[in-house]
Amino acid sequence: MAGATITVTDADFEEKVLKSDKPVLVDFWAAWCGPCRQIAPSLEAIAAEHDEIIIAKLNIDENPGTAAKYGVMSIPTLNVYKGGEVAKTIVGAKPKAAIERDLQDFIK
Repeated sequence: MAGATITVTDADFEEKVLKSDKPVLVDFWAAWCGPCRQIAPSLEAIAAEHDEIIIAKLNIDENPGTAAKYGVMSIPTLNVYKGGEVAKTIVGAKPKAAIERDLQDFIK
């Protein structure tokens, strides 16, 4: 599903993220978080340009269980899940190029 970010919840996190065949970058965010809004266009662009990784967004206010399970303390936190495990964690707002550098193990 290249080209779009997906939304995940506590209810479907396991199905959409942990059981995915592809690496999934999960953006832990909240509506009141300015830096989260800043990086959203970059994540959407990465989703559009790279079909080898899935970009998912999880609203921590609506889905506190998953955020707590993975120890997300500050947002934005970007976790890359591969094979059901956290393979990479990126904390804080960064420019698109920096996020892509952090994801070089997962994108072409």
